[in-house]
Amino acid sequence: MVEASGKITLWGVEVFIATAEERSITAAARRLGASPSAVSQQLTNLEGAMGVTLLQRNARPVRLTPAGEIFRRRAQNIMNEAEQVRAELAMSDLAALTRFRLGMIEDFEADVTPKLLTQMAGELKGCQFLLETGASHSLYDQLDARALDVIVAAEMGAVADWMEVHPLLEDGYVVAAPKGAVEAGGDVLKQLKRLPFVQYTSRHHMGRQIASHLARQNLRLAHRFELDSYHAILAMVAQGAGWTILTPLALMRARRFASRIDVMELPFEPLERRISLIARSGVLQEMPAQTAQKLRPVLQKQVVGPALAAYPQLGAAIKLL
Repeated sequence: MVEASGKITLWGVEVFIATAEERSITAAARRLGASPSAVSQQLTNLEGAMGVTLLQRNARPVRLTPAGEIFRRRAQNIMNEAEQVRAELAMSDLAALTRFRLGMIEDFEADVTPKLLTQMAGELKGCQFLLETGASHSLYDQLDARALDVIVAAEMGAVADWMEVHPLLEDGYVVAAPKGAVEAGGDVLKQLKRLPFVQYTSRHHMGRQIASHLARQNLRLAHRFELDSYHAILAMVAQGAGWTILTPLALMRARRFASRIDVMELPFEPLERRISLIARSGVLQEMPAQTAQKLRPVLQKQVVGPALAAYPQLGAAIKLL
């Protein structure tokens, strides 16, 4: 037992939850955007206010004490109620919203995100905007952990009960091959099989989706390269090192290689991914739907229009929803 002193704060509870879930003070600090020393001090303050030891911080990984296990069951309810109150107060007057935590897939970081945030900042004068850019699976994890309010990411399967989903964009997979490597009118797949397949990493959802689709087509493609960068993949394709499967969004991220590659539809069953805006159901009331509505014209102007101008043959591969 420790001597009870001080007050329980919402920040202290949030720090406790993050540390309990991450099992590491360093990881919790990274998730919360704070320093490890600040996290450690908040835990000390919380334990002082509670009068009990909640975490065995010297253990690796950090472990909950019996008292910590009891408090953890209540702590999430505390944060849920606080989040609901914050949302209700903010939605009663949207201009009063003071913090908005947005997660955005890397595909949109340069062309879309600045436009959206500039527009929202003009409407929410007193709001602080916190942006996290990353892969879809990482953004989902942070939304689930309540480290983000809203994410824009690729859908990754079944929708959980706690999610509300606003579809934005359908991004179909296409072939990118070295310029002139595939003769028009010939057997496209047979010609592609003569070249190595440059694979997008299976560590990310996109790579796993492509690999699963190829397996369903009973296609086993020889590949020597598995990369996690659109630019690196298309640079190799442009140099004649092989061919790949990506989406129009990926092609637009690395558009400097456009003159040295040929882009065509998949020579087998089509495959697409859906980009959606996702939030915790009911927490921010109408704001997710309003944000999705703001995003669609930005996506049309910054993404869909330029993609169809660059690759008019892919008119069905990318579209707003």
